[in-house]
Amino acid sequence: MITLSAAIGRYPHTAALLDGAVQDAEVTLDCAPFPVISRAFAPMVRELRFEVSEMAIATWLQAWAHGKPLVLLPRVLAARMQEGSLFCRVDSPIRGPADLAGKRIGVRAYSQTTGLWLRGILQDSHGVAPESVAWVTFEDPHVAECQDPPFATRAPAGTDMVKMLQAGELDAIISGNDAPSGDWLRPVFPDPAAAGQEFIRRHGFTPINHLLVMRADRAPHAGAVLRLMDGAGAAPISGRVAMMPAIAFAAHHAVRQGLIPRAPTLQEIWAGLPPDIA
Repeated sequence: MITLSAAIGRYPHTAALLDGAVQDAEVTLDCAPFPVISRAFAPMVRELRFEVSEMAIATWLQAWAHGKPLVLLPRVLAARMQEGSLFCRVDSPIRGPADLAGKRIGVRAYSQTTGLWLRGILQDSHGVAPESVAWVTFEDPHVAECQDPPFATRAPAGTDMVKMLQAGELDAIISGNDAPSGDWLRPVFPDPAAAGQEFIRRHGFTPINHLLVMRADRAPHAGAVLRLMDGAGAAPISGRVAMMPAIAFAAHHAVRQGLIPRAPTLQEIWAGLPPDIA
């Protein structure tokens, strides 16, 4: 048996794995503690610090574009509707997503996955092109080689995105899992749940936030890693075929938004994965 270093967030479908309740004769995972799993993504793509890692789909696309030796595994760790992550002030003149053209929108990083999805939704369904918005960012991309497009600027060091919105220095913000609260703000989408369901109805999938990757030199053990994952619980989306519609949408919009120069082909998406893994 070999032990692989890993960074995986705690979900209902990974808790048994993290707690050591599932085992495999070939592989065991030594999972580093990451209360905020997104903090593992930069060390993974910059240093290959782990042998198995959760990774945001936008980070994976940029890592692929820059030749990082990672293999994508056909399991999704996190997927959700995105529309509830876009906020404005309650007294804002913004009445819906179509009003965001020409506005200042704060986002933790331009490459943040929720931002990738929401920009795609804004463009496809509401006619708001990425370059028609002044994007204000607060962090670098996880992949060090990547640069933001010219229509994204960095907020002054030490500033707080939510406070900037409250002060009127931003017109809207995109949150992650740490959504802000207070009676002074509201969602930009009048009914985020209905908008999210409409996206799923139109496209046939739930947007993917986090995937699972391995270092390419450990890919021969991919089957064992997936046995451990499946033993812990059912992934939100599982299998190459089931994942492809969301990957294709994200890759198309990543190109459109200046995150990657071109979309990966089907063969490039699954390059290095043992052929017997569906």
